[in-house]
Amino acid sequence: MKINDGLGAKAGRIFDKILDIGAVGTSALIIFIMLSICVEVVLRRMGHPQIWEIEVTEYCLLYVTFLGAAWLLRREGHVKVDIITNAVSPRVQRWLGIITSVIGSAMSLYLVIWGITVTWDYLQRGVVQCTPLLTPTWIVLIIIPLGSIPLFLQFLRRTRGYMGMSISSPDEEKKWQSGE
Repeated sequence: MKINDGLGAKAGRIFDKILDIGAVGTSALIIFIMLSICVEVVLRRMGHPQIWEIEVTEYCLLYVTFLGAAWLLRREGHVKVDIITNAVSPRVQRWLGIITSVIGSAMSLYLVIWGITVTWDYLQRGVVQCTPLLTPTWIVLIIIPLGSIPLFLQFLRRTRGYMGMSISSPDEEKKWQSGE
């Protein structure tokens, strides 16, 4: 079952480039986390621990999650309970895809709205993290709405793809049922 993305070719390519940029950013942050932890272990062993490393790593982990989520969804790389989906017909798989995509769209839209509201509130009030770096909280939270927007759009794209998907024929359904 191939999902047709349903976007115009040019818009789809631009959107895919945005997702790819998020994946590259995610990769860069993971490499940064790995290297900074290694340096921190060596410096701590030498008696010179860094106060910033743990805090920055925590923020990077949040950014990794939201920068890479839509790219991973495009690749259908999220965790699935395939013991269930493999046991049902392609038609039921299609409906499950539609239902989960609609729910994912709704949750992503909620994260966009919530993220914008809370980030704006923290920015206006000047709230900072009570940590050694005193990071403004809005800098930590801004990735939630920014990362949820492409996730929302990818869930919509996925929903449209599942809705446009057709099960080829009753013969294909029979082949699936017989295990051929």
